[in-house]
Amino acid sequence: MDSIYDVIVIGAGAVGCSVARELARYELKVLVLEKECDVAYGTSGRMSGVVHAGFNNKTGSLMAKLCVEGNKGFEAVCKDLDIPYKKTGKVLVAFDNADMEALEGIIARGKANGCEGLRLLDKEEISGLVPGIGGIGGMLSPNTAIFDPFEYCIAHAENAMDNGVEFRFNSEVTAARKDGDGNFTVTAGGKEYRARYIINSAGLYCDRISSMLGIDGYKIYPCRGQYYILDKVADELLDIPAYPVPKPGIGGLGVHLTPTIDGNIIIGPSAEYLDDPDDYASTPEVMEKLFTEAKALLPAVERRYIIGNYCGIRPKQAPPGEGGFRDFVIKEEEECPGLIDLIGIESPGFTAAVPIAKMVCDMLGKHIDMVPKKEFNPIRKGRIRFRELTKEAQEKLIKENPEYGEIICRCQNVTRAEIRTAIENRFGARSISSIKYRAWATTGRCNGGYCLAKIVDMLVHDYHMKPEEITFRGDGSAMFSGEVK
Repeated sequence: MDSIYDVIVIGAGAVGCSVARELARYELKVLVLEKECDVAYGTSGRMSGVVHAGFNNKTGSLMAKLCVEGNKGFEAVCKDLDIPYKKTGKVLVAFDNADMEALEGIIARGKANGCEGLRLLDKEEISGLVPGIGGIGGMLSPNTAIFDPFEYCIAHAENAMDNGVEFRFNSEVTAARKDGDGNFTVTAGGKEYRARYIINSAGLYCDRISSMLGIDGYKIYPCRGQYYILDKVADELLDIPAYPVPKPGIGGLGVHLTPTIDGNIIIGPSAEYLDDPDDYASTPEVMEKLFTEAKALLPAVERRYIIGNYCGIRPKQAPPGEGGFRDFVIKEEEECPGLIDLIGIESPGFTAAVPIAKMVCDMLGKHIDMVPKKEFNPIRKGRIRFRELTKEAQEKLIKENPEYGEIICRCQNVTRAEIRTAIENRFGARSISSIKYRAWATTGRCNGGYCLAKIVDMLVHDYHMKPEEITFRGDGSAMFSGEVK
């Protein structure tokens, strides 16, 4: 067993990584435990990539307060950590007079929450923002933005690690207890770790972690959202997220169209309650409904643009039949002092992640002497994106490193040097998905048909991995079995 930690953070999604980075500002011994082989493998890596403004959340709720606060500080955090970010704004599309009336209420709620610049749009105005959009009018949210959710988690985790935080991957928490001395013992990945405080940021499994420590009042209801991914040829259709006016009682905000930071468009999500928090299957009926609703929003969308699909699962506290949203739970448990539970952190949890992390630090500060770390460095330099550089900059890089002159992924123009940097990441994560999230290879219209073999060749010949050791997303997802000629 390792020496005792001041804090163990359970979960390396957006919130867990943000908490880790905030804790790294102080003279604390901090450990992050994550059941997957990398960051952002759960809910945080399966969402829309939108920085929300905060007008959808109930006035006075933690959701509203932390979302608005997070929105206002998001760009500065992205600048410090070199995370791709773009303030696009967002439109809500009204299809009838009832929707227009609902928008008036949304604007009033948004203003009460502290959102700025919200205004109604007539049909001509919304068509000017999104040519070809359906509907009779809508609303503009100028402070909504898009960003790279994978890079967000990677960046926060890397910066936390650079500032002294330890990470253990492939370390699912299977037991936790409070000892007689008031400290905790956590069993994860077959090892035991001790800590003075635990931050439960386990997302879909946060109720299970709480239950291990004797807190049985929480119940998480997994709610699956299915998405389509459109090719980059569709980016001329839309450069601002377009949502329908939310309908009461559903588990999300409705099927919407969102441009990504890399130039694709995503359609989704659906909202379907599940029993299994690991059921990421796509279903034909729901996918058909997604396309139909997307077509109503933007008639120019065509099936030929579709290049892929994926699913995400929200950790909802609101059960089936109730729908909608319950507020975040962020509290130190009186029945288990030292346990800080983060329960039901669904959308807009990504936007609110840094304010949540600061709130956690404030809670800890009531018990621990939070001494600022003099050598803390908040700056992190992101990866080189060769395709985004000027021709002159590209030529300079190629002269310095010829591997920038070899394109491995043709769809996304990713070079061998970028793949190598992704493979040699600080966490040692070498699954195909981990490489994808860091270099964006295999995400184009051929879905890895060209580049996957080249990436595997690098892993085998340059990094001496056996083919059967190569996985898609860690344990249980082997890419190869047996041999072929």
